[in-house]
Amino acid sequence: MEVSYKPFTIWHYLPRRKWLIVLLVVFAYALLLWQVTDLVRHRVQQEMLASGERQLNIYVNNLQAQLEKYEFLPELLSTNAPLVELLKRPGDKQRIETLNRYLETINTITNASDTYLMDNEGLTIAASNWQSEKPFVGRNFSYRPYFKQAMQGQLGRYYALGSTSGRRGYYFAYPVRHEGGILGTVVIKIDLTILEQQWQGRDTEVIVTDPEGVIFITTRPGWRYRSLSPLSLEERQRIRESRRYSGASVEPLDVTYREQFSESAQRIDISGQKRRSSESYMILAQSMPEAGWLVHLLKPMKEIKQEVLHAIGASSFAFTVLLLIGLVMSQRYRRNLERAHYEAEVNQSLREARDRLEQRVQERTVDLHQEIEERRRTQEALQETRDELIQAAKLAMLGQMSASISHEVNQPLAAIRTYTDNARLLLEQERCADVSWNLEQISELIETMTQISSQLKLFARKTDGSRRPVSMHNVIESSKRILHPQLRKSSTEIEFKLAKVDPLVMADPVRLEQVLVNLIANAMNAMEDQQNRWVSIEMARQGEDLKIDILDNGPGIPADHLERIFDPFFTTKESGLGLGLSISHHIIESMGGTLSAQNSQKAGAMFTLRLPLAEHVVDSDGT
Repeated sequence: MEVSYKPFTIWHYLPRRKWLIVLLVVFAYALLLWQVTDLVRHRVQQEMLASGERQLNIYVNNLQAQLEKYEFLPELLSTNAPLVELLKRPGDKQRIETLNRYLETINTITNASDTYLMDNEGLTIAASNWQSEKPFVGRNFSYRPYFKQAMQGQLGRYYALGSTSGRRGYYFAYPVRHEGGILGTVVIKIDLTILEQQWQGRDTEVIVTDPEGVIFITTRPGWRYRSLSPLSLEERQRIRESRRYSGASVEPLDVTYREQFSESAQRIDISGQKRRSSESYMILAQSMPEAGWLVHLLKPMKEIKQEVLHAIGASSFAFTVLLLIGLVMSQRYRRNLERAHYEAEVNQSLREARDRLEQRVQERTVDLHQEIEERRRTQEALQETRDELIQAAKLAMLGQMSASISHEVNQPLAAIRTYTDNARLLLEQERCADVSWNLEQISELIETMTQISSQLKLFARKTDGSRRPVSMHNVIESSKRILHPQLRKSSTEIEFKLAKVDPLVMADPVRLEQVLVNLIANAMNAMEDQQNRWVSIEMARQGEDLKIDILDNGPGIPADHLERIFDPFFTTKESGLGLGLSISHHIIESMGGTLSAQNSQKAGAMFTLRLPLAEHVVDSDGT
């Protein structure tokens, strides 16, 4: 059934002053966005400021700890007696070499960049890098501020680009005193690039500036040896005289200072070299008075922009949802009556469709029950046919052994007849002792015939097909007794290589015995043209299975027959049905094992049985 609706537009639900309402909605939306943007921007700024101050403290403490680790070392070295003696007698080559090695050892232990000794004129007389390509020995560094500070009796501190090595480093210098005078200066240079590398790869930028405002440590390599503001002529002159950044052109970054967030935080814009783009940062600064440095942390402002955009998107979505909810609620009132009538008709149609569906389901359920019952009966019939086929195979095997069995029975019968005739004659002669001996022989022969018939009866019996722990040794011995007449008639020897401990396998003993009898009988048939015949049975444990190999010294299995040997009705005998190996293969698989065939490298064919050991099956059940 089809139900028609009238066309719906927003103007049906707006009053006459619809344009005024539209303007009010737009104004409310704009006011909402303005308030949300202002609140979110202020909140994110405060969060960035708080997190930036925490991060900046961590960087400053990290840098301070790195400096303090080496700060005491020059003063400690200045008290070294050989060092003082060398300054007193600077021309002693043996002392110089000894001190060079000593400073090299100190440098290795402390992991410093360089350690060296200068006299009171600034000439380096011993250094840890005395064996490098550009050693400090013989060079004069009197122009360095750290030397001047040390010669004034202070702990000299200075950061500069090495004029000899070209590597950046921080210098600690301490005066070497003797009898109230200063003989020279001992200097430790440390490498801070490790800290710089550790700080890289984060969402913030870190820069450290010297007293002139030049950036010498930074996580942005393009900013190194640049300044945050233009340098005066006096500042440039001091940098040249101290050779702090030898070979580096100190140029200012293109920085535009924006709004002030707090006393220590401000927004800045840094333009690229080609002035095509700029990046906005919240910059925070903290001083290190001892070193005369300023440590700056720059947090990208794009985080604020992203948060604002997210807030605008969420607010717009919420405003739109509320607006749509209002329109939908107003629309719903008008359509309730139409919907009630429509739902009544739809419900009636649904009930009719449901009734038809339930009827079809019931009909299909009956058909399925019939199909299931038919399949169950077919399965039972198939199982019965399979069991009958297995039983028929056993009877066929007995038929094949009938000639040998007849020979085994006829010999005792002939002997019994002879002993009976002798006993009659002996009775006529009243030789009772001899009669008794003849009767004992007859009894033993009858017992032999009884064992043969009972063994055949056990082989021919049916089984319920259940699996239980079975002794493999007993099954092999039972199979040998069944085939004994046929083995003796064909002069076939059976060799056993049994396990030291009788293994128990999970199997049906009757059907397992049938498989072994069938495989051994097939081996004897394959060796009809052989003068010497033997069958070897070998057993070995392999993990959770028992492996049984049955080998013969016959001609083997043709290569083109190996893939088809277990197929039903496949046989190379003129009188055979080709079911023995197929049935044996099915029996072993039904007991959870495998049966395979191949040609042995020792002699002829080899059939391999694999059956699960009873102990592993029990363990897996948890009993």
